[in-house]
Amino acid sequence: MENKIIQGDALEELKKLPEKSINMCMTSPPYWSLRDYGTSTETIWDGDENCEHDFNIKERKIHSGTTKSKIYGDNSGHLNEYSSKDGFCNKCGAWKGQLGLEPTFDLYIKHLCDIFDEVKRVLRDDGTCFVDIGDTYGGSGGSSGHKEDTKNLGYNTQDMGAVAGGTKTYQAKSLVMIPMRFAIEMVNRGWILRNTIIWYKPNCMPSSVKDRFTVDFEYIFFFSKKKKYYFETQREGNNEYFKDVSTPKSFGGSGHIGNNFANRKDSPIVHTIGRNKRTVWRICPKPFKEAHFAVYPEELCKIPISAGVPYKVCPKCNKGLTKEEFENAKVL
Repeated sequence: MENKIIQGDALEELKKLPEKSINMCMTSPPYWSLRDYGTSTETIWDGDENCEHDFNIKERKIHSGTTKSKIYGDNSGHLNEYSSKDGFCNKCGAWKGQLGLEPTFDLYIKHLCDIFDEVKRVLRDDGTCFVDIGDTYGGSGGSSGHKEDTKNLGYNTQDMGAVAGGTKTYQAKSLVMIPMRFAIEMVNRGWILRNTIIWYKPNCMPSSVKDRFTVDFEYIFFFSKKKKYYFETQREGNNEYFKDVSTPKSFGGSGHIGNNFANRKDSPIVHTIGRNKRTVWRICPKPFKEAHFAVYPEELCKIPISAGVPYKVCPKCNKGLTKEEFENAKVL
């Protein structure tokens, strides 16, 4: 099978793919209100596609943590006064702007899940989806709110983000809980949430904050399309601690090796393959010299791909097969 690279708007390109044609999806969308990827990524969302749009485009201050990507030549860190230009259509209500820079987190979640509706369409019934997504802190108000001349855009500072004294949705400086809101909406749209995985970063970026702990992890959500799906068990551990044995007596009630039995010299060890992989993945981010601000470590990609992508698909029954199943089938 040849590798194929498709470059373009995710939602538009997904619409071109055949239904039930993809085994697995792994992705990390732009996080809400944290990075500006440039005007070339602007999209028209919602509204009437036949409308002759009349957009009320205005400059709007965005979250104090927002940075410009290296792609656009600005890596100066937090830009408290950085602005975005976006707006709604006066005729049909469509919004023109970048995914991730929506004026409200509700609109961001909607746009994100609209894309994953299309992912669900192109996934096979035995397909899976892994999504890495981070959270956002509510701003202090001065850099999150609008100027006086931007209050007529169809949204307001309270809807848009945290302002001084808190809002109807969350207090200033509070985590917005974007990952949880996203996961709940995905489940509401019919996805099955199988795991919440923690990507723990031992070498995370240092933080200068003095009134909270440094964040050293991100969430990865593991979704399936149906109750039954392809999944190849992933193992972890070593010979010393995680051993498969020939009798149930070796295991305690919690699934761990019973200490008394495991330490016996006559323990009937059959083979050592490690335990079922846990949901905290200790993986260090890796440096990348090219023009991309947030690159997956290769190891982080390998685990979902190994778990969710079949070695082969049976041409007769269309079932995904592991390498072992495929080789056994060949023998038979």
